[in-house]
Amino acid sequence: MDGFDAFLLARIQFAANITFHILFPTISISLGWVLLFFKLRFVKTKEQHWMDAYQFWVKIFALTFALGVVSGITMSFQFGTNWPGYMEKVGNIAGPLLAYEVLTAFFLEATMLGVMLFARERVSETMHTAATLLVAGGTTLSAFWILALNSWMQTPAGFEMINGQAHVTSWFEVIFNPSFPYRLVHMLLASGLTVAFLVAGISAYRWLRDDKTPEVIASLKTGIYMAAMLIPLQIIAGDLHGLNTMEHQPAKLAAMEGIWKTEKGVPAVLFALPDEKAKTNHYEIAIPKLASLYLTHSLDGEVKGLDQFEGKHPSVAPVFWAFRIMVGVGVLMLLVSWASVLQLSPWKKGTARELTVWHARLLVAMTFAGWIALVAGWYVTEIGRQPWLVTGVLTSAEAASKVPAPRIALTLSMYLAMYAVLLTSYISVVFYLARHKKHAGKPVGDDNTAGEIEKALNVVNYPEKEGAPNA
Repeated sequence: MDGFDAFLLARIQFAANITFHILFPTISISLGWVLLFFKLRFVKTKEQHWMDAYQFWVKIFALTFALGVVSGITMSFQFGTNWPGYMEKVGNIAGPLLAYEVLTAFFLEATMLGVMLFARERVSETMHTAATLLVAGGTTLSAFWILALNSWMQTPAGFEMINGQAHVTSWFEVIFNPSFPYRLVHMLLASGLTVAFLVAGISAYRWLRDDKTPEVIASLKTGIYMAAMLIPLQIIAGDLHGLNTMEHQPAKLAAMEGIWKTEKGVPAVLFALPDEKAKTNHYEIAIPKLASLYLTHSLDGEVKGLDQFEGKHPSVAPVFWAFRIMVGVGVLMLLVSWASVLQLSPWKKGTARELTVWHARLLVAMTFAGWIALVAGWYVTEIGRQPWLVTGVLTSAEAASKVPAPRIALTLSMYLAMYAVLLTSYISVVFYLARHKKHAGKPVGDDNTAGEIEKALNVVNYPEKEGAPNA
């Protein structure tokens, strides 16, 4: 990695770690609530296919949770190794928020997960359902604390600087900072959409393999209807989040929209090649005055451009394109989910005759679409904050360590190699479980959840073994 300095390598390493890590909590947050839905349907109707759905998806939840925990450990290490200035300056705020997440959320979900996976025969049905509820609530509470910290870094409030360190003046203002409500809602909806398309895509994959049991149909329709309901809410939440960003982080918004000069009647840029040196967009395709309309609710509304933030705005091209990828995938989610609802409507119990092969294949192709939109949106958030690590308080350069570039390059290479293997294995195991799902309805624990996941991992690593999945 010649030509990369230590600071840039540290940023790339953090980006790689957080990109990999965020994939898994995003699934576990909402998948826990989907499991609760399946369980409540089973308790109410006594129909076995709801418990079959629970049995299948709890395996994927367990695998996802495990990878989320493991990948999260490296995030904590980096605060000390690559970014010591962060904790030195704002540790009085970041430390307690991270501790609250562990004490109030992680311990709860980690403890109750064991009851979910292995104790259904040992506890009452009500207790098992309660354990599922507590796990789902724990994952959401975890998101609450993490997003409180991240939002505070974007729009800090409720603190004062004493001798170069941040000290809390109001924990309420720290937690409920100006951007927190918008980021929390936006992230929870993103999690819901990610899981909706995961459930729909894997169910469609099983349907294509001629598994048209009531369990598969119920899971398929759950994913599709969940996506169709959440995507309009996400569009509304995204618009409100954008207005909040214009108020509190105008430089980020200008980069997202490709606005170089402050002006009235700003067009909405659909496509362009931003040129940082020339401070202009090449090959621009735009709709006149539309950006002013949806940002200020006036065709002649004024929007600040990047010219107002010389030397204090992010790199434009990454933010500009990441934003368009996020929006583009969101529009695709809207079209696919609503088309799927029409395809399956009216709801016909126990059958999905209306589902066509091409439509099922489209849903399979969209299985991990939520990840694409999620990562793109996260890049908009994190790159768009630069050069600040904590807006107006601490820059990324000030927080960076003095670890030599070769050392960072070595660990970065190891991380990338490991993450590539783990991500490939995760996706392979998910589809392996879908191919080898047992249809007999058994209580959770009888089908040896941990054993099936271990077997799937072994097949991925040693494909010559008997029972290896077909290509």
